Amino acid sequence: MRINRILLSSALVVVALVVQVTVLARLHLPGAVPDLMLLVVVGLTLVYGHTSGALIGFGAGLLADLAPPADHATGRYALVLCVVGYLVGLTKPETGRVRSVALPMFVVVGAAVVSTLLYAGVGSLVGDTAARHVGLTSLVLTATLYDLLLAPFTVPLIMALARRTENDPLAGEGGPATMGGGGEGVYPRLGGRTGGFLGRPGRRPGARAGGRVGGGRGLGGRVKGVKRL
Repeated sequence: MRINRILLSSALVVVALVVQVTVLARLHLPGAVPDLMLLVVVGLTLVYGHTSGALIGFGAGLLADLAPPADHATGRYALVLCVVGYLVGLTKPETGRVRSVALPMFVVVGAAVVSTLLYAGVGSLVGDTAARHVGLTSLVLTATLYDLLLAPFTVPLIMALARRTENDPLAGEGGPATMGGGGEGVYPRLGGRTGGFLGRPGRRPGARAGGRVGGGRGLGGRVKGVKRL
């Protein structure tokens, strides 16, 4: 991962964890608790892709597992967010730009359902039966509702911040990749009449005795369909 991705992801995960523990967990809402950590992972993964999403999810989940007052096995939430980050990254468009407002909301709904079911499933394997007492259906419905209500205020902002870290000023137009292409780079500008050695008149670049490059009888005239470099 790039250093700017690591810095932004770390900052957002820490802020989300603080808000999660100090504010959202103290609201005592019925059913589940709004999962701001999940929304941060979703927003970053929709921009960075599945590999970075899995790494960010694992790191965010592990931090949540170690932060007090965690009352579950260490690594449980790290596994959940790692899987969710990978799956969300698979929905990233090939162009890298999410042009539909509905797509992030659908992804949030799917991530909320998958994370709740996976968290409860892993808990049952390690002997945590809290989901059975509360009701798995109630947990899934309330988690999806709370995350969906919170998503419009968080996911677009997180995605906008993530896109800013992807802008590389050296990869724009006029960079090294465009200096020699299309006949408009640095080398073609040296065309025309140039001086020879020690200022003596010389030939034009590309000119050869007995023929013209690019003319009707030259190489460029005989070979058609070849892009000029």
